[in-house]
Amino acid sequence: MSEQKNKVTHIERMSRPFTHFLHIEAAGGVVLLVCTIIALVLANSPWAQVFSNIWKLPLAISFGELKLSHSLGHWINDGLMTIFFFVVGLEIKREVVAGELKEKRAAILPIMAALGGMIIPALFYTFSLRGSEGATGWAIPMATDIAFVVGFLSLFGKRVPHGLKIFILTLAIVDDLGAIIIIAAVYSSNIALGALALGFLGLGFILLLNRLGVRQIPVYVFVGMLIWFAFLVSGIHPTIAGVLLGLLTPASAWHGDSSFLEIVSSLPNKWKSVKDRSAQALRRSHVNHLITTARETISPLERLEVSLHPWVAFFIMPVFALANAGVPLAMGAVTAPVSIAVSFGLALGKPVGIVLFSWLGVKFFGAQLPEKVNWSAILGAGFLAGIGFTMSIFIAGLALDGDLLVAGKVGTLVGSTISAIIGLGVLFFVLPKVSTVSTQVVR
Repeated sequence: MSEQKNKVTHIERMSRPFTHFLHIEAAGGVVLLVCTIIALVLANSPWAQVFSNIWKLPLAISFGELKLSHSLGHWINDGLMTIFFFVVGLEIKREVVAGELKEKRAAILPIMAALGGMIIPALFYTFSLRGSEGATGWAIPMATDIAFVVGFLSLFGKRVPHGLKIFILTLAIVDDLGAIIIIAAVYSSNIALGALALGFLGLGFILLLNRLGVRQIPVYVFVGMLIWFAFLVSGIHPTIAGVLLGLLTPASAWHGDSSFLEIVSSLPNKWKSVKDRSAQALRRSHVNHLITTARETISPLERLEVSLHPWVAFFIMPVFALANAGVPLAMGAVTAPVSIAVSFGLALGKPVGIVLFSWLGVKFFGAQLPEKVNWSAILGAGFLAGIGFTMSIFIAGLALDGDLLVAGKVGTLVGSTISAIIGLGVLFFVLPKVSTVSTQVVR
């Protein structure tokens, strides 16, 4: 009985970050949607120019003779979004260490689906343009915005099978990993090898600090800022530094549960033994030891992900949407070749690629559909995965400029909207009703 109880407790502890992630993403998706609508309304109002000028305001940071001066929008995309990518790195590592990507057989389906969801949209985009301007934006429709997807999935409540949530979450994380690789390999130029070498030297120093048992967060923040600056100067997009720092974050706790329980059980005796009021410092020492041990029974990865995720969901991503989603919805931008190509890639390429490659995974690589998930649900999830938004707009900013960039953003908004409508419609009809789920549980 005790062993079974411990097993349940362990399972609950392992699933806690996943549950927390879904709750934050669902609520964050609502905030993100509101900020997107606000940005679009302002960008198409009489105050459009004033709203646009806000993000062009210069903002400088000085360190002695060193001065970094960029527009507010640039700081958001290269600075704040580094924290977003740091959390993405944490999510990827969590999935590899303790999630679906840990089990090879379970990982086959979402990995295949993610590959299809990246390859086919890129091909659709390239085919749609057929030599027109904007060919460098082929990676724009490859992305999936997990905040919007989870937010829309939450509308169905208990009708969504747990396996479908796991599938689309893992797919989106693999999708993010693919986007990160593309950003580093394709959308980085004029590489300064000296600065890049300093950046990787800093990453090596982070590993050394981990090995030495340094636990002070400010030390890592300071070194991380230096690494970010080195990547910024090197020509590699600085958000890549955030991802790498996330991947280097330790996934195991410094103290095990047994150490914590041992200290807790011994504390009463230690407390009683200190009878002299002048020995209050010793009592404080015992309490501080308990606090430190309690904190270190949670891995740095889990602790950072839980603490930073709300900031990313409710501040960084909404601010990014305000700064980047405000585009004029002129008919010329909607019908521009780049806009059509992005819309086509997201709304059609994504579901086709996800379903096709999922089928190939099941047919030839031993993958299995999650429990209570059929091909119709996979199709609905495939359409929802066509909501690219955050990462798509981010890549558009790297790949395009001028009118092409506006068209890329408009295409992202149009394609994401179509994907959301069709995905919600498909899932509404194919997901089991709540009463059916309850009956199955009773049986």
